[in-house]
Amino acid sequence: MVKVTYEIVPHDGGWAYKLGDVYSETFASHDEALEAVRIVVQEQQVGDEPVEISYQDESGKWREEYSDGGDRPEVEIIDRFRPGEASV
Repeated sequence: MVKVTYEIVPHDGGWAYKLGDVYSETFASHDEALEAVRIVVQEQQVGDEPVEISYQDESGKWREEYSDGGDRPEVEIIDRFRPGEASV
């Protein structure tokens, strides 16, 4: 199972959540950023229809996979700025 980790961080004079090196929009408060990432996490847990996926890998070869639509990632929220709310 894939694990996705979001982190709440100060960003551009406010707060954001980030995944790897990618930041969300900037929120005015820590609580707004935390609420936004919680919504994202909830949406990621909704299953989808089965589908065939075609993609080009890093070597340029086309690959096909089947997704049953129910394989949802494990998600964690890291919040070093508010102890006690470190993960979901």
